[in-house]
Amino acid sequence: MGEEEKELHKKILATDAMKQLMATYYMEAKAAEGDDKKPVCWITSGAPVEFLVAMDIIPVYPENHGALCGAARMAVDLAEIAEGAGFSRDLCSYARLDIGSAMSRGGPIGGLPRPDFLLCCNNICGTVVKWYEELAVYFNVPMFLIDTPFVHESSRRYAIDYVAAQFRELIEFLEEFTAGSYDAERFREVALLSKEGIGLWSDILRLSENRPSPITCFDAFIHMAPIVTLRGTARVIDYYRALKAEIEQRVEKGISAVPEERYRLLWDNIPIWYELRNLGHLFAEQGACLVADTYTTAWAVEIEVDDPVNSMARAYSSIYLNISIDLMFKKVKALIERYSVDGVVMHSNRSCKPYSLGQYDIARMILSETGKPVLVIEADMTDSRVFSSSQVHDRILAFIETLHS
Repeated sequence: MGEEEKELHKKILATDAMKQLMATYYMEAKAAEGDDKKPVCWITSGAPVEFLVAMDIIPVYPENHGALCGAARMAVDLAEIAEGAGFSRDLCSYARLDIGSAMSRGGPIGGLPRPDFLLCCNNICGTVVKWYEELAVYFNVPMFLIDTPFVHESSRRYAIDYVAAQFRELIEFLEEFTAGSYDAERFREVALLSKEGIGLWSDILRLSENRPSPITCFDAFIHMAPIVTLRGTARVIDYYRALKAEIEQRVEKGISAVPEERYRLLWDNIPIWYELRNLGHLFAEQGACLVADTYTTAWAVEIEVDDPVNSMARAYSSIYLNISIDLMFKKVKALIERYSVDGVVMHSNRSCKPYSLGQYDIARMILSETGKPVLVIEADMTDSRVFSSSQVHDRILAFIETLHS
């Protein structure tokens, strides 16, 4: 097999379709700016988008835009605009670059369309609340906040009822804002589409249980975009059906994402977007395949269509960043066992405190209970000014060396 043919086999062919899908999504969102019939809502990644989709509101995700800017290596310039306006470098880089983009209309797609209102859910962090408050003032638009109680051991009934009540308040807010009527049957249809899309995404991720793995978490980081931005639509289902079929075919043919896979690793935290390609190559050159991660599995939530409001209240309250360290460890341990992982790579992310602050405790628990080694690398998801390429490179190679023994 020639080198060009090998490269063709490694490439996921559905990637081009995904890029077109996302380009269409952003074009439609930007075309709706100023259209009274198609409101635009900026929404946090952990918020219940199904309510917006059911009422024909276009959801736009500043965090997803942040990842796009990071991958395009445009994050620092945009962040510096916000910093010049007084925002501290200690703030989340997603927040800084998106505020900078709003101020300058900068970025790979010329900025996001102006929002008509904001929907914020604090299940991922407290920073989003202050971030969205700043955006609400800047754009002079209303903001709806969903408060999700922290889950220490398990989701309490009263906490689920509390979140579900806020969902019902959200419905009233949307009806008033759009002068439209909430259609319960339409919402169930969207919930069903969301459930099916999430199921397909979960199936795709589980295909990495195969040895050799047909994809890496770096592939998952790229192909997660539709489940975040288009969840609850038919388009995401069509795309993931095609992607799943392609990955299943790779499994049948024994096509490995990493040539001569020797080590299977787990990634923890948000990707280092500006180093995605370089890190992928570095691990692959060492025969190390990152077969799973804690990040993309966050969108593999469970929704019951018969009772969508209450099941979504439970699901959106229990995502990875809204649970205790003990529960996080249980999820990590389950991933280690499911994917036959040999070691764990943790990105200590300067921007994301909820994701990073407990990592050393979890690392000790992993080593104590599973015996698997853990590597912690320090960086930031989009701000390359705090990234040392040579240091991270050396630490990864030293870590891989320990797996030999």
